Amino acid sequence: MLTQWFERARFEYHPSKPPEFKVLLGLLGDEMAQPSQATPHPAEHFDPSSVVLELNRVASGFEQPVHATHAGDGSGRLFVVERAGRIRGLDGGTPRARPFLDITDLVGSGYVEQGLLSVAFHPNYRANGLFFVDYTDKAGNTVVARYRVGADPNVADRSSATTILTIDQPYQNHNGGQLAFGHDGYLYIGMGDGGSAGDPHHNGQSLATLLGKLLRIDVNGGSPYAIPPDNPFRGTAGARPEIWALGLRNPWRFSFDRETGDLFIGDVGQDAREEVDLEPAGSRGGRNYGWNTMEGSSCFRPASGCNRTGLELPIAEYGHDRGCSITGGFRYRGADVPALRGGYFFADFCSGRIWGMASDAGRWTKTELLNSGLSITSFAEDERGELYVMELSNGTLYRLGAHHR
Repeated sequence: MLTQWFERARFEYHPSKPPEFKVLLGLLGDEMAQPSQATPHPAEHFDPSSVVLELNRVASGFEQPVHATHAGDGSGRLFVVERAGRIRGLDGGTPRARPFLDITDLVGSGYVEQGLLSVAFHPNYRANGLFFVDYTDKAGNTVVARYRVGADPNVADRSSATTILTIDQPYQNHNGGQLAFGHDGYLYIGMGDGGSAGDPHHNGQSLATLLGKLLRIDVNGGSPYAIPPDNPFRGTAGARPEIWALGLRNPWRFSFDRETGDLFIGDVGQDAREEVDLEPAGSRGGRNYGWNTMEGSSCFRPASGCNRTGLELPIAEYGHDRGCSITGGFRYRGADVPALRGGYFFADFCSGRIWGMASDAGRWTKTELLNSGLSITSFAEDERGELYVMELSNGTLYRLGAHHR
């Protein structure tokens, strides 16, 4: 996340200019069609040419929010992750005074790609009270830990912490940080390539390291976890069995379509291309998304004539004339905004642009919807399937909306 600004040493915090929150979809005319590798689904309702996108303020007062999600327990609550090491619940339009979890003493957040980066609640949270966090520790290494809710449903039990996985990080950037449970009940973990620039250790294409990968583990079996029996590299000599997919640079945000189980990955690029990758539901894993042989659909190493055999091309990409660090989002499956139904939405952190993607018989087209002026760190999906975005600088949570033009 934020990769390009860091590598060029030009990141700075600043208040965002007030965004123009209503822009006709399709006005900017940036469409791109590519064939999807997913199993085609029936055409969805989303038509970017017919609606106006809106962002509606929900709550302010968060400190550098980077992630949010729901607990799936029927409460309808949203939990917002603050980079310094807190998870905050919402109380009306303001964050709760007492955090759900505060581990700021454990979290290393001195560099802006470090910190407490996400939370994922167990699919059976209502019964077992378990949830998982991904953070960088004081040494800068990745930690995935399990916690349990306390007697108060709005406060976690800090003493319940159990470390599930620790991964050494050679540099400060490209820590990944996304946790999410798939429809199969396994925990997926997004890991960047370890940082610096250009993947100097060639981690993206190496099966001997967890860096530059999407991991898949069974947190319900083994101690501290088990390897799912159908993980693609479980029986491969020299390979880490946790690996589900490889060839990722920094998959800062990914999500599962709550209806189909399709997996969308927003992978941050190097100097030229940002990309959206798609793994269809029912995949057997083992897909190679190309880094650092490729950046998006272009050769990276070598700069031309690279061997694309066996590599998965993105379903969408954009150049650095439109931004520099993709924030992957969600496919809208809510009920409150029918005009957005079936659209996949993502953004760029640097420019604040938001895109929507429509699928028709397995073909995807992307349309630039809105230049918000926001530093969007993450999208979020609530229990009902409604979508939100978070702003780093002003600490505000917005809800996506739309109306027909």
